[in-house]
Amino acid sequence: MPSGLVNKRPQMSKQLELPLGGGGEAPKTGRSGEAMAATRGNRRSGTSALMEQVVEASNLRSALKRVRRNKGSPGIDGMTVNELAGYLREHWPTLREQLLRGEYQPQPVLVRYIPKAGGGTRMLGIPTAVDRFIQQALLQVLQPMIDPTFSLHSHGFRPGRSAHGALKEAKGHVETGRCWVVDVDLAKFFDCVNHDLLMGRMEKRVEDRRALGLIRRYLETGLMSDGVVMRRHQGTPQGGPLSPLLANVLLDDVDKELERRGHAFVRYADDCNVYVRSERAGQRVMGLLRRLYGRLQLDINEDKSAVAMVWHRPFLGYQLYKNRGKVGFAIAGKSIARFKDQVRDMTRRVCGRSMEQVARKLSSYITGWKQYFQLAPGRERRRRLDGWIRRRLRALQLKQWKNCRTIYRNIRRLGGEYLTALRVTRLTGRWWRAAGEASLALPTSYFDKLGISKLVS
Repeated sequence: MPSGLVNKRPQMSKQLELPLGGGGEAPKTGRSGEAMAATRGNRRSGTSALMEQVVEASNLRSALKRVRRNKGSPGIDGMTVNELAGYLREHWPTLREQLLRGEYQPQPVLVRYIPKAGGGTRMLGIPTAVDRFIQQALLQVLQPMIDPTFSLHSHGFRPGRSAHGALKEAKGHVETGRCWVVDVDLAKFFDCVNHDLLMGRMEKRVEDRRALGLIRRYLETGLMSDGVVMRRHQGTPQGGPLSPLLANVLLDDVDKELERRGHAFVRYADDCNVYVRSERAGQRVMGLLRRLYGRLQLDINEDKSAVAMVWHRPFLGYQLYKNRGKVGFAIAGKSIARFKDQVRDMTRRVCGRSMEQVARKLSSYITGWKQYFQLAPGRERRRRLDGWIRRRLRALQLKQWKNCRTIYRNIRRLGGEYLTALRVTRLTGRWWRAAGEASLALPTSYFDKLGISKLVS
């Protein structure tokens, strides 16, 4: 290593030394959770100062905390986020020089395919821990500069904004009489982003050529799948901290044109809903959106896009409805179906997990689901779901007790009556029916002691 780099090591090692203290952590400003809160204004970064801000010690400490908190799987090099700090202590001086000279080369992204709720798969790109750290540090400088330039009707992946804000704005549009929605779904948006178009828009916001070159290299980084690295000419795989910001930069063109024309709309990530007063107006807007997205070389998924009454089109997992002149929220049927699928998977009776392990995972999922769908009342529906979950848990517990003798002994030990224990043991092997008979012996309080959350408290 050149001597000039060696001399810098003690200083940077101290700056990145654990435990991390002081300020520097991105404040908690909403669901986006990936960057510091935006300051108002519309300014471009200086020609020479942006990368210096990126490698500033407090920004690096904040980025390291954020990456470690977000956890995530290792990339192609196998490095975990817990190993990241030790690696940076040794190698940061070299990385810093490469970043400031505009010479840093990201490593290929590990590709994983995850199932989509509506069928098919979505490509997830997993950068290495080092690249996630650098992207996060860059994001924390770029986001406060760029975010204030976005439309107020854009809610996805932005500090201080959330899906709930998008839903409340949509409800407000419907309450003004705009009961038709132009619901647009983009076909594989993150896989189809045109790099040249995106970089052209970034150049209008960022002057630092080193930062622009780094973003371009992240866009063009190869994809590793099954041990083979493939070159990438378009797209920005989901998984890296920068991807949501870059997506918003590209889609902001459509937002601004809709604003200029005075349309009532809401966008969350690549989901855009425009609210109008008639089907005819909706068809005109759909034609406009086809042209606007076409200019960005993005295709609309015609099978999933439509002009329809808002009551027939779920948005972000919710369904709008009207009752006695008032507009309200309900949980969409597809969201209930996905919830039940997830619970079925966590409570499978063929898994080799203890009830305590099942309880931890299930409780975390139920708590998050309950928090997300808090805008929809529906207590009776949630109560029925609670009962269904408890019955699945009873069936799982009985299956884990395995044989008639153990089931009988445990039911009696828990205070179950003789006849109840007898009926349950006779249904051994028919676990769902047995769970129905065991409801008194294994009441809700039994699962409350395991710490399993309920949808209705």
